[in-house]
Amino acid sequence: MAGRLDGKVAVITGGCSGIGLGTVELFVAEGAQVVAADIQDEKGAILEKRFPGQVVYAHCDVTSEADIEGALKKAKSEFGGLDILFNNAGISDRMTSIAEVTVEGWDWIYSILVRGPALGMKHAAPLMIERGGGSIINTASIAGLQAGFGPIAYSSAKAAVIHMSRVAAAQLSPQKIRVNAICPGLIATSIFGASFGATREMADQMAARVAELGATVQPVPKAGLPDDIAQAALYLASDMSAFVSGTHLVVDGGITVGGRHAWDQSQTSPFATILGLDEMPTAQG
Repeated sequence: MAGRLDGKVAVITGGCSGIGLGTVELFVAEGAQVVAADIQDEKGAILEKRFPGQVVYAHCDVTSEADIEGALKKAKSEFGGLDILFNNAGISDRMTSIAEVTVEGWDWIYSILVRGPALGMKHAAPLMIERGGGSIINTASIAGLQAGFGPIAYSSAKAAVIHMSRVAAAQLSPQKIRVNAICPGLIATSIFGASFGATREMADQMAARVAELGATVQPVPKAGLPDDIAQAALYLASDMSAFVSGTHLVVDGGITVGGRHAWDQSQTSPFATILGLDEMPTAQG
């Protein structure tokens, strides 16, 4: 059976772990050839051995324009061109308030989360135009939609990614390059540990904890996993979304539908609490 990405070439940043790794695996299963761009060289070598002829690794620090350009050019030199770019590499800062942020920390977050995807789109566009079009997917976050889901620099950067994707879609869609964003919710990856300053080992343990308990904090009683985001990326990368550009897809188990009382019947509405009622009266009329 034909794969949904047969004949397509993709570059996935942050492709050696977490959401990026899950997407590499799914894209390969669907017939794509993939450049996994990351700074984890040992994991990159393992990926190449796992998928000979289907995956090549490119060392890519997304704060470096030269690295980004090199990873994208590798798609052409190794596989003949570029059809899909998933700007997924990311990191979180620590849970600090606006009164505690530093210039260095703020600039570092924005260089990875906003400037990196911007430069990725810059260098991907000419290669995609050569192929007659393509799909660009940027990883945003529910933290870019609402307060309370991440540190302030991270959250505001992710909001910038959502709008940047919309503006880029306006500019590139006439050249048959679609641009969209994905807003993950609580996904079991090591990024949560990083936001608390944990070591990589501790961050991996926290990811396992998220996988264990994630189903209890959202309406959909299922832990969010990297494959959930990979499946969304597959939709946006493939011809299934040929008429979709300039939007963001929220993949969060429903956690942003409202406060817990909106979906957990054991919780009291804050309006009922304010009014001193056990439950809100039914409207008449």
